[in-house]
Amino acid sequence: MILTAGSFLTPFMGSSVNIALPSIGKEFAMDAVLLTWVSTSFLLGAAMFLVPFGRIADLYGRKRIYTYGIMVYTLAALLSGISVAPWMLISFCILHGIGSSMIFGTGVAILTSIFSAGERGRALGIQVSCVYLGQSLGPFLSGFLIEHWGWRSIFLVNVPIGLIILSMILWKLKGEWVGARGESFDFLGSIIYSLTLVAIMYGFSLLPSMVGGGFLLVGALGFWVFIKWETKTASPVFDIKLFRHNKVFAFSNLAALVHYGATFGVNFLLSLYLQYVQGYSPLQAGSIILFKPAMQAIFSPFAGRLSDKIDPRIVASLGMAFTVVGLFLLIFLHEKTTLAFMIPVLLTLGFGFALFSSPNTNAVMGSVEEKSYGIASGTVSLMRLMGQILSMGIATLIFAVVMGRVEITPEYYPLLLKSTRAAFLIFAILCIGGIFASLARGKVRP
Repeated sequence: MILTAGSFLTPFMGSSVNIALPSIGKEFAMDAVLLTWVSTSFLLGAAMFLVPFGRIADLYGRKRIYTYGIMVYTLAALLSGISVAPWMLISFCILHGIGSSMIFGTGVAILTSIFSAGERGRALGIQVSCVYLGQSLGPFLSGFLIEHWGWRSIFLVNVPIGLIILSMILWKLKGEWVGARGESFDFLGSIIYSLTLVAIMYGFSLLPSMVGGGFLLVGALGFWVFIKWETKTASPVFDIKLFRHNKVFAFSNLAALVHYGATFGVNFLLSLYLQYVQGYSPLQAGSIILFKPAMQAIFSPFAGRLSDKIDPRIVASLGMAFTVVGLFLLIFLHEKTTLAFMIPVLLTLGFGFALFSSPNTNAVMGSVEEKSYGIASGTVSLMRLMGQILSMGIATLIFAVVMGRVEITPEYYPLLLKSTRAAFLIFAILCIGGIFASLARGKVRP
């Protein structure tokens, strides 16, 4: 229960921020590209520290890092809620991401340590269901909060929730889980890894300029250096051997990267589309978007149980196929698209995501030894975050090329719609490639 409560917290905030973006942009007069950084900064902070904290949890205790993560997350929620400038909000969203990395880098590892292989899929299905429950309630509740108390309320409401979870951890969660006690921590590898992610994401935000291309080149070089270092160091922060010698682990993570890269930007783009182009209020927009994560929350436990009985590769690949159908249909959005079209599409996306996520996670965690659960858990979450960063990077690039750095006002609504359609087309093509990655992992079970 405690772990699933933590799993609820961070996606609740992530989905809430997407609904709040138009209100935040209006108060701070932020252009479309800068507005993407409110969401992206959270993802970047999480991705930068996810793998290092997964390794630290293996070394010094998963419960300890999980507890610190709830503390950091709660503090960041308070500071974000009282921000008075765009740079402050973005900075505290990065801190939010750091807290989230400590939560997600350890939560799955603790669950995997507790449950046997035959029950793991069911447990992970429940955990993933809570993630989607947070995503489900986020748009609806945040829309209600924004309309009555403004966008700051979506951050401040997380403070008491975080304190309740923290008290539950200290009261109820007994014991500690350490998988690699006595091994050393790779500080240099962690620094290279974090700076590489910063260079890549910042480069995306500056495209199509030469400076943006330069940062991406630096990021690519940093990635190469990181791979070289991790193959030579005795205690790597990111075990490259898991990718080289474990086909199931490698292709399952690749499938996760592609799937999240093709889907995370959907809620962000639909929030802008529904509120700007269609003229819905934050509450109305949140209620519409609710159908997708609600579908995910309902069917994720079923998909998790199914992956305990049927090869997870089959279930996950089928889920990705449903996702492709939903993304393809979103290409046809226009100024007067009806809810009769939108809602079935969102339900299709939600069902596809449910079939993919927990079976894919089950495949990853079942392919490694217990001592690597923390690294594997961190890697699963890293692929999710890297995919989300890729998704937002694609959206940022399209906005920069099609709209430019302008505030989203009525005269730019046609360009916003054009950008949205282009993004969904790219997402659909990307997800088609993900189906092949999912199938290429081979049989998860003999």
